Amino acid sequence: MEKPILLFLDKKSHKYSINSLLGAIESKNYLDKIKIELTQDLLTSISKAYSRYKKIIVCISFFTSEVQEIANLVKNIRSNYPKTILIAGGPHPSGDPRATLKMGFHIVVKGEGEQIILKIIDWALDNTALDEIPSIFFYQGTKLIATKKDKWINLDEYNPFSPTFKRFGPIEITRGCPFGCFFCETSYIFGKNVRHRSIENIISLVQTLFKRGMTDIRFITPNAFSYGSIDGKELNLSKLEQLLKEIRKVIKNNGRIFFGSFPSEVRPEHVTEDTVALIKRYANNDNLVIGCQSGSERILEKCRRGHSVDHVIKAVDICKKFNIIPKVDFIFGLPGEEQKDIEESIKVMKELIKKGAKIHAHTFIPLPGTPFADRKTSDISKYYPFINKALAKGKLFGEFERQKQLAENIMKNKGSYNE
Repeated sequence: MEKPILLFLDKKSHKYSINSLLGAIESKNYLDKIKIELTQDLLTSISKAYSRYKKIIVCISFFTSEVQEIANLVKNIRSNYPKTILIAGGPHPSGDPRATLKMGFHIVVKGEGEQIILKIIDWALDNTALDEIPSIFFYQGTKLIATKKDKWINLDEYNPFSPTFKRFGPIEITRGCPFGCFFCETSYIFGKNVRHRSIENIISLVQTLFKRGMTDIRFITPNAFSYGSIDGKELNLSKLEQLLKEIRKVIKNNGRIFFGSFPSEVRPEHVTEDTVALIKRYANNDNLVIGCQSGSERILEKCRRGHSVDHVIKAVDICKKFNIIPKVDFIFGLPGEEQKDIEESIKVMKELIKKGAKIHAHTFIPLPGTPFADRKTSDISKYYPFINKALAKGKLFGEFERQKQLAENIMKNKGSYNE
């Protein structure tokens, strides 16, 4: 039999997570220690590997919206390939590790995976014991073991992508969020203290991308304008400008910088004339993704957003001044939302649209590990007259309908996958 094999379920929705794990394995020179395969057809890959490898370790990352699908897959694997070792990670397992174990996984990784994947490889090679691996949950006999959490990683030590596997993508420049919004998993998975990748390291990664012909440079960050900030709240404009200036030096006019647009966003209070001027000077995006979430001050307070409606209106005005399109996030159906809150949100969205904004519409989904994990989605039907008109005019977009259905399914099936 050959050395152990590590199989990753390679779904498009989790490509950035897989890229970072592969980057970690490559960064620490672990590629030669274990066979690695990326597959979209996990059952076929397990079947082919079953008689060839002494250990088959399957890594599956998934969101709450995918729970039922993954539960069915795990059940199939456990029934047909019982020697396979199943490891779960990602947003849902991090938020609800105990229930994830009950789905049939052998190990659940809570939080960051870069350090853990290397320790799991060592365990697969019989170089360490499970109870020596921090931040995992597993069963020893019938006893649930939750190991001690490891310290947060230094982003500079791990590449966010893998040149060997030709898996490239946006550069993650910041992890952690100090605000702890009640509906969002970011602060509860990655902590409330912000950690930034150094400018030197980012430039090295940009050079790697640029040499391989990838001239569009994008970033992953919970709040792009917070780069360099000590607490994630007070801006560090000099550090922010230094980052953008150094990237521009590398790519000159032969590449494009997209900063504060998808797949990242900015907080409304951080949209100032100074920050938007930096976008106009160094970046190429014609839009900024701005998190608002509600036009009701009461709901913003209940969610612990940490900004006001006025911050959002001012942000849109500044974008208009600089000829930047503001794409403003709103979440319909937030817990506790009442008729008055809906009316206030619709009023604010209409005002923002008149100012030139586009509304990126979402529906609240209860996510494990957050303070709103067990809260139901409020009725969003009263939004529909506004939604239909805004959609017809091209002023609103988003997957709010699909998210509404997902939220309903999550509450309907809550707990059923591990019974």
